Amino acid sequence: MSYMVDDMTAISLRLPDEIETRLTQEARIEGCPRSEVARTAIVEYLERREKERFMAEMVEEVRRAYADPALRREALAIAEDGVGDTLDAIIAEEVAAGIDPDEKWWQ
Repeated sequence: MSYMVDDMTAISLRLPDEIETRLTQEARIEGCPRSEVARTAIVEYLERREKERFMAEMVEEVRRAYADPALRREALAIAEDGVGDTLDAIIAEEVAAGIDPDEKWWQ
């Protein structure tokens, strides 16, 4: 990720000696300035935090929806009506391909 130098604000921060040493080593390995390594690390951190907050909001929304009995019944009805046949077809395809449908591959 590259940024135009004219569009940047300079900041100053203090780093423990160990972090500064690691930053210098990483910059040497990557063949780029320490400031570029620091910018990349900050961008990656901010993106990760945004995703974590988004996921936390999604989980909270699901919990609220799950706690609402009417919404829960409606969701179950939709799932039973629309997903049942599709899920059965997917399971049949997996079995035909030699995949154990009880294997929890996502864990």
